[in-house]
Amino acid sequence: MTNFIGDYTCKLDSKGRVLLPSAFKKQMSPANQESFVIKKDIFAKCLVIFPIEEWNRQNDIIRAKTNPYNREHNQFLRTFYKGTAEISLDGNNRLLIPKRLLDEIEAENEVVLAGQFNKIELWPKENYHKVISGDDEFASLAEKILGGLNLESNE
Repeated sequence: MTNFIGDYTCKLDSKGRVLLPSAFKKQMSPANQESFVIKKDIFAKCLVIFPIEEWNRQNDIIRAKTNPYNREHNQFLRTFYKGTAEISLDGNNRLLIPKRLLDEIEAENEVVLAGQFNKIELWPKENYHKVISGDDEFASLAEKILGGLNLESNE
């Protein structure tokens, strides 16, 4: 499984292509560099890019937890998959981001590609810097989420 590390400011060209940072490419196995799935994030006004192997793993999790004959589950599935697209690297290591998705997050000239575990988030540059918490706010959040964990065990 790929673990993306780093955040990179990148330019979008007039066709909606963005250069995949070489650091991200180095962090992926060669088999994971061919195909990706991109979709709007569930919680934030950004896009999420999954290597196809990770996308398939996410689908296995969703498939195991949903029943398409249950109305709520069906609505979740419909909304979750809405607007997804398969994209791939071109010969110049660029990803062509569908215009409709760029429009949804109001991305224009510069974006930030930010690694987050097994996915890459794509943010309009100005929004990314607004979303990042200040040091004190982040410290409080870290304490709330991780403060009670026993970090020595594998549980």
